[in-house]
Amino acid sequence: MAASGTQGPLAPKLPELLERDPYLAPFEQDFQRRYALFYKRLKSIDDNEGGLNKFSKSYKSFGVNQFVDGGVYCKEWAPGAEAVFLTGDFNGWNPFSHPYKKMDYGKWELFIPPGQDGFSPVPHGSKLKVVIRAQNGELLYRISPWARYVVRYEDKVNYDWVHWNPPQTYIRRHHSPKKLKSLRIYESHVGIASPEGKIASYKNFTYNVLPRIRDLGYNCIQLMAVMEHAYYASFGYQVTSFFAASSRYGTPDDLKELIDVAHSMGLTVLLDVVHSHASKNSEDGLNKFDGTDSCFFHSGPRGTHQVWDSRLFDYANWEVLRFLLSNLRMWIEDYGFDGFRFDGVTSMLYHDHGIGKEFSGDYNEYFGLDVDEDALCYLMLANHMINFLHPDCITIAEDVSGMPALCRPVAEGGGGFDYRLAMAIPDKWIKIIKELKDEDWNMGNIVYTLTNRRYDEKYIAYAESHDQALVGDKTLAFRLMDAEMYTNMSVFTPLTPVIDRGIQLHKMIRLITHTLGGDGYLNFMGNEFGHPEWLDFPRKGNNESFHYARRQFNLTDDHLLRYKFLNEFDRDMNKLEEKFGWLASPPAFVSEKHESNKVIAYERAGLLFIFNFHPYESYVDYRVGVEVPGKYKILMDSDASEYGGHQRLDHNTEYFSEEYPHNCRPNSVMVYIPSRVAIVLQNMDVPQ
Repeated sequence: MAASGTQGPLAPKLPELLERDPYLAPFEQDFQRRYALFYKRLKSIDDNEGGLNKFSKSYKSFGVNQFVDGGVYCKEWAPGAEAVFLTGDFNGWNPFSHPYKKMDYGKWELFIPPGQDGFSPVPHGSKLKVVIRAQNGELLYRISPWARYVVRYEDKVNYDWVHWNPPQTYIRRHHSPKKLKSLRIYESHVGIASPEGKIASYKNFTYNVLPRIRDLGYNCIQLMAVMEHAYYASFGYQVTSFFAASSRYGTPDDLKELIDVAHSMGLTVLLDVVHSHASKNSEDGLNKFDGTDSCFFHSGPRGTHQVWDSRLFDYANWEVLRFLLSNLRMWIEDYGFDGFRFDGVTSMLYHDHGIGKEFSGDYNEYFGLDVDEDALCYLMLANHMINFLHPDCITIAEDVSGMPALCRPVAEGGGGFDYRLAMAIPDKWIKIIKELKDEDWNMGNIVYTLTNRRYDEKYIAYAESHDQALVGDKTLAFRLMDAEMYTNMSVFTPLTPVIDRGIQLHKMIRLITHTLGGDGYLNFMGNEFGHPEWLDFPRKGNNESFHYARRQFNLTDDHLLRYKFLNEFDRDMNKLEEKFGWLASPPAFVSEKHESNKVIAYERAGLLFIFNFHPYESYVDYRVGVEVPGKYKILMDSDASEYGGHQRLDHNTEYFSEEYPHNCRPNSVMVYIPSRVAIVLQNMDVPQ
């Protein structure tokens, strides 16, 4: 039975969502309509394409693919083309000798039989182009949207399409890890993953960076800027070839090896996937592929993002769905990725793309005519497909709007994501550090920002990501310590007040974000040890300099520099989470957020966390409420000497609880809390 005003079946588990959040009840019809659209598209794929499994395998037939007998099958979707041809090294660049045959619905196909010796007529490593005769008669030389490998040679402005079909391809040796309960993500960019002033390689990442990530206690890598992008300084967010792994770092096999070696270390690998928009490049991108303004995109103003100056997909288009769903499938099955961080989800969800919009949390903002339900339907299809075909894969939404149910199952009428990024947290830390004196930090406001999340939707917390490190901004460490990082980070120099404050707060901010802020944790590479300065890619404005487009791992490897203290703290924080699993535990119970004392205390995963943000006040015999009575001992504290602290706490001290109610807890302990210190205590009477 269909709901009133909708066509199609009811979302089978929507009542569970509405019971969990009764304030969504007025929008029941919106959820039903969204689910009905999803169901209609899914059923249509089943009826017309033989099912989602077959539909999303289209990367095996579109583009240029070789048959076992050596023959080559080529297929493109170019609805605006008058004629389509394949040209390249294989035919002496004759633009007309290999015409495609026109099929229904704007598709074109070409079969090139094998040579007499059985070898492929299109050799591995040869250059290719699709020739489009546009409606005005113009000949356009294009890269196939499905191209697997594109290269820019030094003397060229644009990328060349190179046929990738090596006689021996990389064979995966290791299985993907099982789906993680606690997600500790190391956000990474292959090209900057070296102290050297150059574009680093997949090989460098595999052999020099992966061991570092594993040793730091992270269990997941999120790789940025892998989908090919012509403009390096776009940070990978202006994609030109969606099916091609960026060749500036190496070959497709090099990337497959990177992922395989990561799996051998027990690391999950996510791809930062950009399906929210595409580069405006036409010579080596998707734009105007068939000579028209539309094809993969909306035509006219709706097809261009005003701020990003990029093209916007038409998510209602059948072939766009084929293209994007197949793209996800290819990255999982060909390369071994274990899931995705979907970039720019807010831009996808709303017709105004969230430009200049402040979301207040009023539920009316998330429903109605401004929501692009075709885009939302695509995301539901994508998550449904991934969950159905690869249930251990993980999906994360980058959404600043707070769309309700985005991280609930599709069967509830939700978006189907596993996690969303807690994007308010880094903004809050920047605002506090920029605008407030230490004495004016508001403990209640910090706790509110860290705990303000939708019940039963999982969040990835982070103190800073790549966004906060970009040129025009600064890393947290550089905000805290600024120019003194150039002169006073040596252990042989006196510990100045600025460096001391920066080191202590850097640790505390990370620990409270990690333990209170969500159900997963993310760190951008290098920031774990307080990487100085900012990120800026080579461009005309900086004379093509690589100085800021690198990660100075040498700083933390130098034991004469104080960066090592932050690195050690980050590692031990992750190792402690690995043991106690607070990210996979229910949200914390916050018993104290004392404004004048600057103390925050809470319990999570059987541990007691105490933070004293006061810049100079220490507290002896400070009473903190606890749920479970027993003997408490310190597991970790930010004041330890190995973390660059002042070693004011004795880890042999035993704190015995009293049956003395305090701050809504039935018991309490009396502890010593030095200034600017974070302490983690364990109840030793409770078996782990």
